[in-house]
Amino acid sequence: MAPVTLNLGQTTNNDASPHHDILEDYDGKYRFAPIEESQVARAMIKRYFHAMYERSVSDIVIIGAGSAGLSCAWQLAKMHPELKITIIEASVSPGGGAWLGGQLMSPMIIRKPADGFLRELGVEYEDEGAFVVVKHAALFTSTLLSKVLAMPNVVLFNATAVEDLIVHEDFRGEQRVAGVVINWTLVALNHDTQSCMDPTTITAPVIISATGHDGPMGAFSAKRLISAGFKKELGNMRGLDMSRAEPTIVNNTREVVPGLIFAGMELSEHDGCNRMGPTFGAMIASGIKAAHVASKIFSSSKIVQGKVVG
Repeated sequence: MAPVTLNLGQTTNNDASPHHDILEDYDGKYRFAPIEESQVARAMIKRYFHAMYERSVSDIVIIGAGSAGLSCAWQLAKMHPELKITIIEASVSPGGGAWLGGQLMSPMIIRKPADGFLRELGVEYEDEGAFVVVKHAALFTSTLLSKVLAMPNVVLFNATAVEDLIVHEDFRGEQRVAGVVINWTLVALNHDTQSCMDPTTITAPVIISATGHDGPMGAFSAKRLISAGFKKELGNMRGLDMSRAEPTIVNNTREVVPGLIFAGMELSEHDGCNRMGPTFGAMIASGIKAAHVASKIFSSSKIVQGKVVG
């Protein structure tokens, strides 16, 4: 294979060499540009903590980067390129349960009319009449994730857990969800094994919670509403019924308490809806509807430094 010699050009560091002798050669002569370990550390630290500083006041926080949360982020980022959209995902790997279909099988089922979202993303599928089949769920999730992360107004903090909600008294004297309390997930999972490890916060006028049904990190916001005094009890998710579950989840996607919107399967725990199992159309459509609900809140509110003041 013929080697390809590349010149990286002038650097911005006066102490560095203006040119690097690099070679893309797969016959045993591949050469990288020189690097110091401290450069790698500083490059990551600078960007990560700048993002944390800049997003400590966000316009919208989305809790959960599953199919509903990512669909919501994509729709919001397109509708409102001026808004700072911050996604918090507890897992190292975003995507939630959308990397596979049912029982660890790879095909993904999406009922119509949510298949239009696939065409928007450019994800191919087979048409089965009332529904479509993506050959591998990971094709959908990886495509959506890459498009969301490419949006300049979206920041994702994965391996980061929401430990609590910020609740303030608003300008009307009502309790309002006004942000999230976050910590690195590995810290959140070890509060019982170490001394106190306090979190930090993100202030935002609108929080969209799409943490899924009950589980280790699932339905977090729904459960917190009980202990925070917003609600006496949860409806709890009902048994599987695809025909009832999907339209119910989409149609009931809403602001459940001031400042907090529920999307996806978290609604099933809050409202007492049926689960739908391995079909993903409602997750997409619920995420899109949550984006529209958030947009309406913004258009009807006076917001100053991340707080609703009128």
